[in-house]
Amino acid sequence: MTEVKLDKYEKDILAAYEADEFVSVMTPERKKEIQQIAENTFRKDKRINIYISNRDLVAIQKRALEEGIPYQTLVSSIIHKYVSGSWRDLMANKAN
Repeated sequence: MTEVKLDKYEKDILAAYEADEFVSVMTPERKKEIQQIAENTFRKDKRINIYISNRDLVAIQKRALEEGIPYQTLVSSIIHKYVSGSWRDLMANKAN
């Protein structure tokens, strides 16, 4: 196992954490707000039908199986990441 090198600041944070010096500032109101945001983010209230190649469907199903999730959930996650701007195209910056 590789040893992680920490700088002084990181060591101080780790020591404070291990000494149980951190106190949550989460209020019940803020917790409820965050839960509502999460629910709204993952609410699936619309249905779409698309045609894709059998090869792509099989690949998606294989990936979903590896992740341990239904393939429809994987597709929904991919779409959400794309439209929210968090999707990273790993092939976009590769030299041809």
